[in-house]
Amino acid sequence: MIEKINDYWKACCYLAAGMIYLKDNPLLKEPLKKEHIKNRLLGHWGSSPGLSFIYVHANRVINKYGINAFFIAGPGHGAPGVIAPVYLEGTLSEYYSQFTEDEEGMRNLFKSFSFPGGFGSHCTPEIPGSIQEGGELGYALSHAFGAVFDNKDLIAITVVGDGEAETGPLATSWHSNKFLNPVRDGVVLPVLHLNGYKINNPTVLSRIDNNELISLFTGYGYDVKVVEGDEPLEVHEEMIKAMDYSIE
Repeated sequence: MIEKINDYWKACCYLAAGMIYLKDNPLLKEPLKKEHIKNRLLGHWGSSPGLSFIYVHANRVINKYGINAFFIAGPGHGAPGVIAPVYLEGTLSEYYSQFTEDEEGMRNLFKSFSFPGGFGSHCTPEIPGSIQEGGELGYALSHAFGAVFDNKDLIAITVVGDGEAETGPLATSWHSNKFLNPVRDGVVLPVLHLNGYKINNPTVLSRIDNNELISLFTGYGYDVKVVEGDEPLEVHEEMIKAMDYSIE
């Protein structure tokens, strides 16, 4: 199973890179030429692999446990990491017939990303199911908690960028868990995407060690699980354990 999850994630990463860089030759059937590359590159590669990684594992627990859950992407300009799995699972083509799951559909997808009339570099309303625009950072958790209030069976799997975590609204909204009523409200499962950088410099949370980080979020009222590593298969295994623990 881990190998299949890893293949799914790698396919997402390929699609994300293609959306950022390519306007033609989507399957790389010929050597890259200048005319295959977009003139202006938009969207952040740094956020995309992590977003796809978390989305893939969110899909796994939805299928395993039959839960009613949805995904919120907080990191800015991370839309490629969300559009890719939405395309692979077939949701995108349900709403946009031009994004078929073949070479021509991939070409259309790559050309439409950050192009007039296409998808923005944030998770704009054009993405099916999106309730978080993402162009102004800091509201991912606020939207997540707002969605689960009075929705007892709903789980909001919410990715928070570590740069986004430094904004005033986000830094405060960690405390929204104190307003949840377990009798009538759903659950927010925050995932801090701690890749270490925002657009211009390292993040504050990346400069503290895991013990301090765990203490911080334990104080906020969260049961913290750290998933990290350099070997993809090992990280997938750790994420499976963390997600299963969180759902169960």
